[in-house]
Amino acid sequence: MLIGNGPTVSTPMTRHSVHSRAAPEAVGPYSQGVWAGDMLFLSGQTPIDPATGKLVEGDIARQTRQVFDNLEAVLLRAGLAMNDVIKCNVYLINMADFNAMNKVYAERFSSPFPARTTVAVAELPLGAQVEIELVAKRP
Repeated sequence: MLIGNGPTVSTPMTRHSVHSRAAPEAVGPYSQGVWAGDMLFLSGQTPIDPATGKLVEGDIARQTRQVFDNLEAVLLRAGLAMNDVIKCNVYLINMADFNAMNKVYAERFSSPFPARTTVAVAELPLGAQVEIELVAKRP
């Protein structure tokens, strides 16, 4: 609710982005990561090999490892690590891959684990089997 008769003035938000050359270039108009105070929001990463720019071939475990390698590169560039992650969203094209993805996930995080949501989606960019996005917090 606005109180008063004066004009509403909107101050533009300044985004502070994070970019790592060790992660794939964005395939659209978005940043690899964006700071909001002490919170770092990482865009979803697919299993693209940053050296070739191509999707890695293989099963869900191999693709999930590549996704985490990409995410970790952005975190490291921002001065953070996987243990600074507080929320993770996982997108799978097939829920039958949940257990295999979960095994790789357990290799990358330790207890207490980040909060997580895992959902099945109809399709992901470039034919990927998995996409993961993260939220991390500066210690």
